Amino acid sequence: MLKILAISSRPKYEKADPADLAAAGDSIVFVGESATTAETVSQVPDAEVIFVDAISPVGADLIDALPKLRMICSEGVAFNKIDCKAAARRGVYVTNNAGGNAGAVAEQAILLMLGLLHHVVAGDSAVRAGRQIEAKHEVFAQGQDDIMDKTVGIIGLGAIGQALATRLSSFGCRVIYNSRHRKPDLEEALGIEWAERDDLLARSDFVSLNCAVTPDTVGMADASFLGKMKPGSCLINTARGELVDNVALCQALESGRLAGAGLDTVAPEPVTSDNPLLNLDEETAGHVLFSPHIAGITNGSMRRMQEHMWENVRLLEEGQRPTSVVNGI
Repeated sequence: MLKILAISSRPKYEKADPADLAAAGDSIVFVGESATTAETVSQVPDAEVIFVDAISPVGADLIDALPKLRMICSEGVAFNKIDCKAAARRGVYVTNNAGGNAGAVAEQAILLMLGLLHHVVAGDSAVRAGRQIEAKHEVFAQGQDDIMDKTVGIIGLGAIGQALATRLSSFGCRVIYNSRHRKPDLEEALGIEWAERDDLLARSDFVSLNCAVTPDTVGMADASFLGKMKPGSCLINTARGELVDNVALCQALESGRLAGAGLDTVAPEPVTSDNPLLNLDEETAGHVLFSPHIAGITNGSMRRMQEHMWENVRLLEEGQRPTSVVNGI
């Protein structure tokens, strides 16, 4: 088997795909995500393949320091932390797991929508504090809506966006989308409607970000973007924190223009206590629902994605092209 450098944790592989890990034996070496380039190279100087957590960087310095390197596999869908240009210059494939966790991420997006819509965190806290009846009367007074009466705008109709649209149809809500390219065949199949970006923002009760991080999308949810969203709507981000301008989102929430935000991803990661989204005033903070970037790491998703990575190793060994190559090699 090819020599594999895994910038990740062994227990993750032992749980998701123990058979392939056992078969690899000493051919795979795990290196801590905090190791320096020099430390990494000293442990696996003959690495031919890199397996790497989607949020861990693989820079040109590491790529150029491994003369036998042939492929870099992102464990997830994202690959923006990998220097794809440096890899392409060396003729090294960069692959990802597009679609491997689509269903799981879509479920998390809906969980965040429902959690905000039905004040799940506040309700749980009230019951634990012995305020169940008071909380119930507050809901009677304020009211709460059904998701079936809402319009959800999906930005990015890749595998995750499609999975989200499919699941939302079960709730009976209206779904509109915007992506780089219009997809008429999917509009009919999924029962969704195309909308220009500004129109989608103005009409949607929930705006779900489901696009990749690129130079064009970094910070896309900025003050201008958020200012065009329907008053009282909510932002959902299960893609990448880098898509959102944190300060602008805080301002939109504090001003009351947005009713809430459901965030599985926040930049920079790891999230630190001084992040402005963690330092909102008490009232505003109650309108933000976080999850710790876990949308795509269900048991099924991890198994499927790691099986795909091992299959790409086998293809490379056999002299074939790996699948899901993202850097044009």
